[in-house]
Amino acid sequence: MSDKKNFILRIDVDTFSLLEKWAADDFRSVNGQIEYLLNEALIRSGRKKNVRKSAASQAKKK
Repeated sequence: MSDKKNFILRIDVDTFSLLEKWAADDFRSVNGQIEYLLNEALIRSGRKKNVRKSAASQAKKK
């Protein structure tokens, strides 16, 4: 399991409520939803490699 960094996040109540609903729709915790959204944003911005996509392209090459 990868190491995780703990930190405090302060967001307004309305934003949290919307995140909570979105997380429930996706069967995730609010924390899991935030991690997912940050990860997707990092991949889209080109700052992080998409491990799932890389693995799929490697499998196709074989």
